[in-house]
Amino acid sequence: MSDFKVFKRDGKARLGRVKTAHGDFDTPAFMPVGTAAAVKAMQPESVAKTGAQIILANTYHLMLRPSAERIKMLGGLHTFMNWQGPILTDSGGFQVMSLSSLRKMTEKGVTFQSHIDGSKHELTPERSMNIQHMLDADITMAFDECTAFPATLEEANVSMHLSMRWAERSKDAFIERDGYSLFGIVQGGIYRDLREQSANTLKNIGFDGYAIGGLAVGEGQKMMFDVLNYAPSFLPDDKPRYLMGVGKPDDLVGAVLRGVDMFDCVLPTRSGRTSQAFTRRGTVNLRNARHADDPRPLEDDCSCPACKDYSRAYLHHLVKIGEILGAMLLTWHNLHYYQELMAGLRKAIDEGQLQAFAADFKKWQNEGDIEKI
Repeated sequence: MSDFKVFKRDGKARLGRVKTAHGDFDTPAFMPVGTAAAVKAMQPESVAKTGAQIILANTYHLMLRPSAERIKMLGGLHTFMNWQGPILTDSGGFQVMSLSSLRKMTEKGVTFQSHIDGSKHELTPERSMNIQHMLDADITMAFDECTAFPATLEEANVSMHLSMRWAERSKDAFIERDGYSLFGIVQGGIYRDLREQSANTLKNIGFDGYAIGGLAVGEGQKMMFDVLNYAPSFLPDDKPRYLMGVGKPDDLVGAVLRGVDMFDCVLPTRSGRTSQAFTRRGTVNLRNARHADDPRPLEDDCSCPACKDYSRAYLHHLVKIGEILGAMLLTWHNLHYYQELMAGLRKAIDEGQLQAFAADFKKWQNEGDIEKI
């Protein structure tokens, strides 16, 4: 198992560090998403230069192509993709539910057809653990069913209990090694009693960390924060807490205030490929014609290559002609912004200034349209 230490607290927020077989990462942490063993439009060394210490890879996609067996034969995921830091892999459950056609779920697991070629596959808790072991993931996620939204109380209850039975099987199948962790995933939809029951079940099984799943699936920020007002407190104080698939910058700030330590989301990379940049004063759409003659950097005090070496006019030009360099530069900027945000949150917790940091963040975000400033 890996080691987690909390150094400072500010309200519910924690400043910590997780030690893994492939190095440490500081929390609160944002993990760039490398779905198919690549963070889109970025080299691994460029990802590291943004400040990222850990990335996420996707079990479902890698099991289909190129296959976990091939990656293992080629030295494991770290060697295969040339990322030497920690890697967390999801269990594949969410993708099976959302991407696969003709899926059939039973107590044993899920059978489904590949979205790539229609080939038939089976994913069970045992198979998911085996795949993630072959990938050599530092943090393995238990196999679960991501409860849909909306879901009735009865639907959420049935789904949660299935995930808990799969969690126990995941724990039994996981191979314990020094520096390697298995995280359980709390389900229960928007129902407090189910969330608490799920957390208690996972604590009794015993995991190295705990994820809060089934959020950011359409319920909206207010409802998500309502759940986060209580869900982290159900989890052990000495283990990392991971909010899966979240999110926008204000989601991250709000979740850290509520006691969450780890995040992942495709938003910064996907937005970079669709001409949107995140900044302290909000988002910028580089497709807008107002940038065509603008010699200023995207953001004055940003040290990423997009801001340091190029103008808004040039970034606009790259976007308009469909040049891949535009996607690369905007993706780098967005990941840099996210990592700077996390570093700012860590510094604020360390100095006992998190509430002031959050207030300043909100003020900057609400100040106005950065594209006109």
